Amino acid sequence: MADVTTGDLALMRDGGMFGGGNGLLWFIGILILFGFMNGGFFGGANGNYVTQSELTAGLNNQATQAQLQQIALSSANNNYETARLIQGQSYEMMQQNNTNLINAIQGFNNLGMQLTNQTNILAGKLDAVSAQMNECCCSIKTQMLQDRLNDRDRQLVIAQNAIDNFNQTQTILGNLGRFVAWTPSGTNGAAAAAGA
Repeated sequence: MADVTTGDLALMRDGGMFGGGNGLLWFIGILILFGFMNGGFFGGANGNYVTQSELTAGLNNQATQAQLQQIALSSANNNYETARLIQGQSYEMMQQNNTNLINAIQGFNNLGMQLTNQTNILAGKLDAVSAQMNECCCSIKTQMLQDRLNDRDRQLVIAQNAIDNFNQTQTILGNLGRFVAWTPSGTNGAAAAAGA
């Protein structure tokens, strides 16, 4: 489709080539203007005319230039849109990378806190075991000393009973007077000694 020029628009507005109120005046004005621009009016022309093929070639060249300009503009728009999409994708990737880094740092911090808490719990349990071991060892030592003391006390009671029995026996024997024990044969030891 051919491009519409301003002259075409003027003709369409006026209702035809010479239609309308001012169409003829415009046409005459344009002819006069072109006549003076070409070096004079109707006869003072310098002979620089354009042939139909040159005019067609010029118009074709102008159309080609316009199409090339449209292609260049479209390419520039495409380049801009591609750059914008790449920038958006880079921004999203950077945001995702930042999110991943934050998540990783928070994960490491959480892991570090868990390890610290676990270490504190283990240290507390070791302290409790150490205190219990100290108490247990102390209790065992105390029990061993108490057992030895109890053994000594029993030995003392036995020895004291033996002493008491001996003293009691001596007291009884001293109160009886003369005492002669029987011999193992069942006879009176004193009589056996007297009869011999």
